[in-house]
Amino acid sequence: MDTFLLLLPDFSLILLGTVLRRYGGFVDGFWSGLEKLVYFVLFPALLFGALARAQIDVDTTLPLFLAGLVVMGSGFALGLAGRALAGLSAMAFASRVQCAFRFNTYIGMAVAGKVHGAEGIATMGVLCGTMVPFANVMAVSLMARHGQGGVWRELARNPLILATLAGLAFNLTGATLATPAQAFLGRLADASIALGLLAVGAALRWGQAGGRWLGMGWIMAVKLLCLPAVIWFVAPWLGLTGVARDVVVMFAALPSASSAYILAMRMGGDGPGVAWLISATTVLAVPTMTYWLSLLRG
Repeated sequence: MDTFLLLLPDFSLILLGTVLRRYGGFVDGFWSGLEKLVYFVLFPALLFGALARAQIDVDTTLPLFLAGLVVMGSGFALGLAGRALAGLSAMAFASRVQCAFRFNTYIGMAVAGKVHGAEGIATMGVLCGTMVPFANVMAVSLMARHGQGGVWRELARNPLILATLAGLAFNLTGATLATPAQAFLGRLADASIALGLLAVGAALRWGQAGGRWLGMGWIMAVKLLCLPAVIWFVAPWLGLTGVARDVVVMFAALPSASSAYILAMRMGGDGPGVAWLISATTVLAVPTMTYWLSLLRG
C-alpha cells in the first residue's frame, strides 16, 4: 500500500490529463503545444540540470548502460517471438512490436525522482538518454529497410539526446553552474514533471485495436512483466546495486511511449493499434510498477 501511495500522485496527474483532454474544453492545439514545450524545452532542461550536477560514477555507468541494452534487446527479441499470436500483417505487427521495448521517459523520471530524489533523476536521465538512439533504430528497422539517413538526422536533432550529451560534457569539465542558472533550470525542471505527466494522460487513446487479444496481451506482458523480471536477475551479475539497480528495474517496467505512435503514423504503420497498446500499458503500469517497486523497497 505504501508503494501504491508513492506512485499515486504521478498517475493521478496522468488521469487528470485524460479528463482535461476530454472534458476540459481545451482545443487539440493546446495539447500539441504542451507536448512540444515539454519535449523541446522543459525535459531537456531537467536532464541537463540533473546531469550537470550529478556525481557520476564511471564504474556504475558502464554496467548501467549494459543493463539498458539487455532490457532493450530482450524486449525486441521477446516481442518478435509473439508473431504467431498477433494475427496481423507484417507492417502492423512491426508497428506494435515497438511497444515491447519503447519506454515512457516522463514517467521514468517522475518515479525515479520520487524514490531516489536528484540522484534517481540523474541516473534515469543517463539511462534513458543513452537508450533513446537504440529504441529509434530498432523501431525503424522493424518497419523499413531503407530510410536510415532520416533516422540518423532525427537522432542528431533529438532534444533528449542533445541535453543528455550536453549535461554529461558539462559535468566532465568539472565546472559548476552559476546560481542564477541553477535557479532557472530548476524552475523549468519543476514544471517538466507535472506538465509531462498531464501530456501523457492527454495522449491516451482508446478505440478498435484489431488483431488477436492474445497477441496484444503478449506485448503487454513482455513490457510490464518479462523485462523487469529479466533485469531483476541480470542486474546483480552486472554489479548493479542500490540506486542503479532500482533505476534499471524501474526503467524496464515503464509503459510504452507515445513516440511509438508517432513513428507508426509517419511510416504508414498501424497507428490505432499502437495507440491502444500505449494506453493499455500506461493503465496497467499502475499495478505492475507498484509490484516491482514494492519488491525493490522490501
